[in-house]
Amino acid sequence: MKLHTGMIVGEKLPEMVFVEPLKVWITDASKDKYAIEFLYFEVDSPMAAAIQEQPHVAYEVENIDEAIAGKSVLWQKMDIGNAYIAFVYDNDTVVEFYQTK
Repeated sequence: MKLHTGMIVGEKLPEMVFVEPLKVWITDASKDKYAIEFLYFEVDSPMAAAIQEQPHVAYEVENIDEAIAGKSVLWQKMDIGNAYIAFVYDNDTVVEFYQTK
């Protein structure tokens, strides 16, 4: 199931929250009528350039390990508390996978 589309912005928006380990500011896509997550990256963000420069689509999956298997992984599976996330580059697209715990 598709969760959201991630769009990069050039400046922080007032409703953004900071995700410290990734050094990125994000909005809550569930509050956007088009399910868009806006992202603003700090200069020293450790995330791959493709994630910082290209829009992404996010999908909820049952098994994140199976979802990333055999794909070009941009960001390995990461525990974010209530879920795991990972980013891959597939079919010329940045894709985020999200697995609820």
